[in-house]
Order: sequence, then structure tokens, then C-alpha cells
Amino acid sequence: MNQVVLVTGASSGLGKSIAFHLHKLGYTVYGTSRNPEQYSETFPFTLVQLDVTKKDSITQLIQTLKEKEHRIDVLINNAGVGITGPVEETSLDAMRANFETNFFGPLAMIQAVLPIMRKHTDGAIINITSIAGYMGLPFRGAYSASKGALNIISEALRMEIAAQGIRVMTLAPGDYATDIASRRYHEAVIENSPYQNTYQESLNTMDAHVDSGNDPIEIALKVAALLRKKTPKPHYVVGSFLQKFSITLKKILPQKAYEKLLKNHYKL
Repeated sequence: MNQVVLVTGASSGLGKSIAFHLHKLGYTVYGTSRNPEQYSETFPFTLVQLDVTKKDSITQLIQTLKEKEHRIDVLINNAGVGITGPVEETSLDAMRANFETNFFGPLAMIQAVLPIMRKHTDGAIINITSIAGYMGLPFRGAYSASKGALNIISEALRMEIAAQGIRVMTLAPGDYATDIASRRYHEAVIENSPYQNTYQESLNTMDAHVDSGNDPIEIALKVAALLRKKTPKPHYVVGSFLQKFSITLKKILPQKAYEKLLKNHYKL
């Protein structure tokens, strides 16, 4: 029986690449989008409506999949949004909204699929986090915090359900060539703000890194490899050597030394 895979946020970017690749491998793939009707292109997988921040939307989708497929074997929590801005100047409402999508949304999806997976004593959950979730990045503090929180709660969940035969892991990408910059919430650069110059320079750097990022197919290939693992590790990272090495440096360098490296990188 083909495994049924649910990929949130599959209409563009990393999620689209993951869904395309898994469909090509023979999985029965359902990808989600908040507004699937706005896409004129034809997707080879089934694109369905879902807003991970809305309980009714999740309930309706899960019920539909139960009726059509009678199972959900894999959940890939990919839906997420970026947010930038100085911590002092970023709206608290904007930060809460970011956590609703990047943290509480994945948790709501997990709570919805676990009872279905448990019936078959099998299943896999991959939470797409970010290398940014391993460190507090200047002007991306809220984003780093939301992805870091998803990293940590995945560790707790993994231990809680290990005996149920359900595998949990995170996959943290670095910078990849997607349209995330166009969909990112960012606070405006305020004239005469103490952050005006450094924040603007950081925005330029972020966008340049995304534009020059690797092909998202790397993430799709990694996801496919992880689904074949019977005893996966808690965390995986995919990105350039320097991006991955930044996590290692954080573990081995004194805290102030690592902070100095980040400040130099962001010209602070």
C-alpha cells in the first residue's frame, strides 16, 4: 500500500519541492495551501485547503483524509512564515501571529494526526525548522525563537510517543532559493531609529542569501532519505558548510566569542 503523506505549505518553496519529489517516488501526496484556488498551474499531487492556525480547517482536512484514505502515514510540518525586525520595534501581535503559524500550527497538526497513526502503530512526523532556530539571529529574533521552540518540543514529543511506533524528527534548512522573502512579515525601517542602518543592511543581506541559496530539491531528497530511516536521530540539518558549521561553533566556542562572530557578520 502506498504511504499517504501530508505536506503543509506545499504550494511553493520547500514544501512544493518536497511534495513533487515524494509524488514522483510513488507516495500518495496531499499538499496544503491556505488558498489553493489562486494557483492556475496543475500540481501532480492533490493540493487541498488548510490554514494551520484554524482548528476548523484542520478538523475538516483530517476528516476528509480519513474518509478518502483511511490513514495518514507521514506528516511533514513545513508551513511557516518569516518575520524580521528589531525586537524593540516589532509588534507583539506580529510575533504572536508568527508563533501561531510556526509553532502552534505544527502542534495542532500533530495532535490531529497522532490518533490516526497510532491505530497502525506506525508513522513519521518531520518538523521543518531552520538553522536560525539554533541561535538568536539579530533582527530575526522572533523567527529564531519560533523555530527553536519547535526544535525543543519535538524532542519531548519524540520521547513521549517512541513506544507507539511513531518516529519524530526535525529537519533544519539553511538558505534556499525560494520566494520566502516576498511572503515574510517585516517591520518597516524607521527613519532616525537607532536600528535604521543596521536593520536595513541586515534585510539586504537576508534577501541576498535567499536569492543565492541552493536548489530546494536538496531538502526534498533529504526528506525522502529520512522517511526510509527506521531509527532516525532527533535532528537533521541541511545547508551550506558554513551554515551547518555555525551550529557546531555555537556548541564549542565560548558564548561571547560566538556572539562576536555573529555581530561581525551582521556588522553590529
